[in-house]
Amino acid sequence: MRASAEFAEQLVVITGAASGIGRATALAFAREGAELFVCDLAGDRLAGLQAELLAAGARRVHAATVDVGSRQQMADFCEQACRRGAPDVLVNNAGVGLAGGLLATSLEDWQWLLNVNLWGVVHGCHFFAPKMAARGRGQIVNIASAAGYYNSEAMIAYGTSKAAVIGLSEGLRAELAPLGVGVSVVCPGFINTSITANMRMRGPAYPESERANVQRFYENRNYAPERVATQVLRAARQNPALLPVTPEAWALYAMKRIAPNLGRRVLVALQGWAKRRARSKP
Repeated sequence: MRASAEFAEQLVVITGAASGIGRATALAFAREGAELFVCDLAGDRLAGLQAELLAAGARRVHAATVDVGSRQQMADFCEQACRRGAPDVLVNNAGVGLAGGLLATSLEDWQWLLNVNLWGVVHGCHFFAPKMAARGRGQIVNIASAAGYYNSEAMIAYGTSKAAVIGLSEGLRAELAPLGVGVSVVCPGFINTSITANMRMRGPAYPESERANVQRFYENRNYAPERVATQVLRAARQNPALLPVTPEAWALYAMKRIAPNLGRRVLVALQGWAKRRARSKP
């Protein structure tokens, strides 16, 4: 039995749905009986995802191979998804990772990262928000990161992209509230997903040889994407402005507001602890 019928038969759009937080979120909405429009650049995974979502209880599932950084592909995806009306919920989730400081990060790396992490969210909001506003209801949930409000020298480009998503969400929330559309930004901390396997590693602090240690830390941390998905549904229900996920994300958020210098020291300590823990585990 479903926990509620709140999302039953509602239209939910999710980007980056083939793995990690996106997949877990799609499954959570499927269990609620939603109709799902999902997309991902990894098109080979979508057929299996469709079957999985239908088995979980989704009313209907539509999937498309989409590069969220492409203006035309996102416009086409929006047109396809909105043939019967605007979505009730839009989750801009697609994202990639990049470890390294400014001096080690090329402009090509910046372009690749921002094309997905920022332009993907901009495209999602640009194409879907007007349709939601015209109908006078709906909820946009943008996935950012705790790195967006406490950036690190170890992931400068990534944190910058997530800070931009937080800022975009804040302004868009003010713009769309009078039109009946809510906007929330969800900010996870360390989540065990495949993003670490695919992220780019740059500079002496994060050489390619460090990838296995980073992955091991996330695996040992074992904070499952399903727990983030639960908070995405909470955001869709309750429309919070910003919702941290994981204890470290909440702690850094509180310190950013109360004691920024202390938060910076805690962040550095967390990074050191994560490296030591990863290297000490077989």
